[in-house]
Amino acid sequence: MDFSFTKKEEAFREELRTWLETHLPAGWLEGNRQLPEDLNEYSAFLRNWQRKLYEGGWAAIAWPEKYGGRNATLMEEIIYQQEMVRVKAPPLVNYVGIHMVAPTLMQIGTEAQKEAYIHKILTGEEVWCQGYSEPNAGSDLTAIQTTAIKDGDKWVINGQKVWTSFGHLADRCFLLARTSKGEKKHKGITVFLLDMDQPGVETRPIIQMDGKHDFNEVYLTDAIAYDADIVGEVDEGWRVMIALLMHERTGIGGQVFTLEQQFADLVVLTKELQEDGRPLLKQPFVRKTMVDLYARTRGSLLNYYRNLTKTLKNGQPGAEGSMDKLIVSELTKDLFAQSISMQGHRGLLWQEDAIYGDSYWQENYLYSFGMTIGGGTSEVQRNTIAERILGLPKDMGR
Repeated sequence: MDFSFTKKEEAFREELRTWLETHLPAGWLEGNRQLPEDLNEYSAFLRNWQRKLYEGGWAAIAWPEKYGGRNATLMEEIIYQQEMVRVKAPPLVNYVGIHMVAPTLMQIGTEAQKEAYIHKILTGEEVWCQGYSEPNAGSDLTAIQTTAIKDGDKWVINGQKVWTSFGHLADRCFLLARTSKGEKKHKGITVFLLDMDQPGVETRPIIQMDGKHDFNEVYLTDAIAYDADIVGEVDEGWRVMIALLMHERTGIGGQVFTLEQQFADLVVLTKELQEDGRPLLKQPFVRKTMVDLYARTRGSLLNYYRNLTKTLKNGQPGAEGSMDKLIVSELTKDLFAQSISMQGHRGLLWQEDAIYGDSYWQENYLYSFGMTIGGGTSEVQRNTIAERILGLPKDMGR
């Protein structure tokens, strides 16, 4: 396998690096990466960052040029992710809109929908969330109970969504609702482009155990959508959702590269912290643990590259993405568990009392548990690997 990049790809990397050096928020490269705590300031900060990316031509590089993208190749997307991880760039507030909603609208949306939403998604003027999971429909989205009932040219929507990322910041929601019941559960689902700013939509925060607010519950009580807000055909939303998922060509790549960066951070920690007058990295047990983590982290990267090569040859991702998702999610949890254990009693300290005066290791340790749930639980990934890669019989319990 050839791990080198072409001259054109390296020139692309250099162009991006140069732009980041001059356009990242002041002090960011020097380590001043604290995001605002006030919700309004936090929202404004992230929207401004996306606006800056848009103005530089870096907000949606994979999009066609006619929509404001660069028509980037898959390898250029990989380089983009590597560089964003390297500088620990601010999060993309409109990730759902840019990587999922807009590409789906380009493919199957109406001309009116493209005109109304795509440019605002690119600039960050309108932030999007997904209305998929429900209390009784997580991994199995065919079990959704949110309903949309036809009333003239509008639809009255009632139900509840949960684990809605950026729901508290979103202007619109890519929503799944049941519009009819049939023999097949995946039939009768319709996708709506729902306006979040209306009386029938209530967003409630889900506060995580690290004290952060990334997820939400969304309650829909006679919320209104119109015929013009439907993506695709009525009752054929399952096809729309599959189309949307196919646009996640490189989504797991960012997590793989982030894991590499986190391991590098852990190496620095073990060199700086001392026990009995010696750096932690000189301790035999710590060295053994670090060698194990290095081997697994490197293995996850090489496995991702192998699957990426297959994607380049086939033109679309396959079930191998479940392998990458499972490995990265479980390994990230193990890495941060070890980081806390290595610090001993210091690993229990929080915020200003923690190492370096912040809670980087503690917060990421707590957050890592959610990685084995979001985007498909580890159990679901194992089933996918067993059935679609290993060819084992289907899980009879489902």
